[in-house]
Amino acid sequence: MNPDTGPVRALIGRGEVRHTRLRPVRRAFRYPTWFLLLPMRTLRTQPDPVLARNRAGLVSFHDRDHGDGGADALAWFERLLADEAITDADGEVWLHTYPRVLGYAFKPVSFWYAHRADGTLRAIVAEVNNTFGERHCYLLTGAGADAAPLGWGRELRADKVFHVSPFCAIEGGYRFRFMRTADRTVARIDHDDATGQPLLQTSVSGQLTPLTRHALHRAWLGSPLLTLGVMARIHWQALHLWWQRVPFFRKPVPPAALVSR
Repeated sequence: MNPDTGPVRALIGRGEVRHTRLRPVRRAFRYPTWFLLLPMRTLRTQPDPVLARNRAGLVSFHDRDHGDGGADALAWFERLLADEAITDADGEVWLHTYPRVLGYAFKPVSFWYAHRADGTLRAIVAEVNNTFGERHCYLLTGAGADAAPLGWGRELRADKVFHVSPFCAIEGGYRFRFMRTADRTVARIDHDDATGQPLLQTSVSGQLTPLTRHALHRAWLGSPLLTLGVMARIHWQALHLWWQRVPFFRKPVPPAALVSR
């Protein structure tokens, strides 16, 4: 089903995050979450009255939380596409991201979906932040002799080059799979180690509804400290891994380039 049929509106997703570590100890958890799915090109010309953008709000979105930290995140993303010679992503650009809640944001990963004018996917960017304030973007285009074509439900791959967890070495690679319908989205990222064996399995999924004041208020009441909770859970899980003596890796120097593919 083409998710871009009908009027283009900002969406809110309510669902869950799942995370499973397979080795050297098995640890799995899941917790409820909510997020925004924003049609960035539509919002450029038709701002959404429900979305507090670049200003204070109980729930808000700030452009500087993405990309190069500038005042216009979409402009940064369009420059990225141009720099990578992607000239036919002339349709909608959707951004799946956590908002700021009570002025605070931590976004472990956001996803940019760039479409052609006919609604087909042209490129995806997985924008990853770590707890050290660093950011890296993995550009997925389905290009290359060994790459799967880009599309919903198809597996895409990228080499891991960015430090996220002190309990995972910078080695191996990621396998991505994205699914979307008019009312649901799923993003899955699996991390394989240097031998190609699965190490981590993660996903975020949710039911999508239009972003209304009622829907936003309901989501906030269900998890009023959303982004603080994300950071707290990351440290809580890290404490468990440390207690179980999972090998620890010190943070290396981040990649020189913001984007890899």
